[in-house]
Amino acid sequence: MSTLWHGRFEGRPAEDLLAFTVSLPFDQRLAGDDIVGSRAHVRGLARVGLLDGDEAGAILAALDTVEAELADGSFAFEPTDEDIHTAVERRVTELAGPAGAKLHTGRSRNDQVATDLRLWCKRELVVLAGGVVQLQAVLLDQAEAAGTTALPGYTHLQRAQPVLLAHHLLAHGWALARDVDRLLSTVVRLDVSPLGAGALAGSSLPLDPHGTAIDLGFAAAFDNSLDAVSDRDFVAEALFDVALLGVHLSRLGEEWVLWTSEEFGFAHLDDAYATGSSMLPQKKNPDIAELARGKTGRLVGHLAGFLTTLKGLPLSYNRDLQEDKEPLFDAVDQAALALVALSGLIATATFDTARMEAAAAAPTMAATDLAEWLVARGTPFRDAHAVVASLVRAALEPGARPLAERVAADARFGPEAAALVAPGAAVARRTTPGGGGPRPVAAEMERFRARLAADRLRLAR
Repeated sequence: MSTLWHGRFEGRPAEDLLAFTVSLPFDQRLAGDDIVGSRAHVRGLARVGLLDGDEAGAILAALDTVEAELADGSFAFEPTDEDIHTAVERRVTELAGPAGAKLHTGRSRNDQVATDLRLWCKRELVVLAGGVVQLQAVLLDQAEAAGTTALPGYTHLQRAQPVLLAHHLLAHGWALARDVDRLLSTVVRLDVSPLGAGALAGSSLPLDPHGTAIDLGFAAAFDNSLDAVSDRDFVAEALFDVALLGVHLSRLGEEWVLWTSEEFGFAHLDDAYATGSSMLPQKKNPDIAELARGKTGRLVGHLAGFLTTLKGLPLSYNRDLQEDKEPLFDAVDQAALALVALSGLIATATFDTARMEAAAAAPTMAATDLAEWLVARGTPFRDAHAVVASLVRAALEPGARPLAERVAADARFGPEAAALVAPGAAVARRTTPGGGGPRPVAAEMERFRARLAADRLRLAR
């Protein structure tokens, strides 16, 4: 069987060449998009008179047959099928005869592959954004169920100030909302059809790139043929979007690793979403959370590797661009799996609210409130900070009087200020918009529900 470019060469390509350059094992997943693009190309050729009705009908029928064979697994690949595009064209030619040999008229694999990959990204990035929204919905469900449960908020992994558990969960939800924005924004920018750019310079044939762009559902056709076949900005953007999504999932996973440890004890995993140890009978391991954290290095690596591939390429197409698909496919696959697994983990987990509340009620968690109490009565903040810090330091000495007693006995404070150290008082005082107390969190919850509803509508379009 011949290659698509056999006419330029006297002999067959070396097996080593084919083994190194073949992309069929990973680009088979573009088969559906390749058939969609080929149908649009055939219809475009027919519109401008490069195919008659019988020829177009024969090729379209052959494409239907190829689609069915790929779907039911009966499609037979040949050793010379370098990629899915070659395989589809070869089989179409076998089925449609001389008409099939016209399928590639006015088209290069350069604009064909770029078109297929953009079609794939348009669909799959939206699907991935839907997975993000599903995880956000799980976080919202748990936030609503948490009610007024408080836990320590942390800086430097040290207890800082108490916040509602709902506020903490929604902090992750808002970060994920930015991931949805990025993914959908990338889809908007990549919504340009390269079909008709040919190998690099367009064609002398009367092609209609704008017509095929409309046929394929793209928002626009390319403006520059050189750019059209060489542009992989959209792949780099998608890899960045997924890498940053991975960073957010890693942070979420890290917290669940901590929260489910005996040292924290804030949460417990459902047995279905935990693993055991092959040696240690007592273990219940948060493998999903750990892998969400661990796989992020892989996602960041895909981005860094592909940017390195792009940075040395001259215009226009270079075979290096074949390296766009494996990192992209893997990144999207891994992120999608992580979203589903983390959604299940969080949805089925339970919280030890008593332990969270006890940690949030530690007297030192009200230190900032004590300083602000002095500020409200005219003390400069830096001076108030020093006063409270000295009281906290003294209260932490072995055998020392508790902080509440020290505050009550201090002439600068007294019993009224000592009430700020009582359990629940500090979190209730978080009243500023966007803050972690009950009143602002209730408003935040409404905003987050509205944001989720709006994003679901965006995804449904």
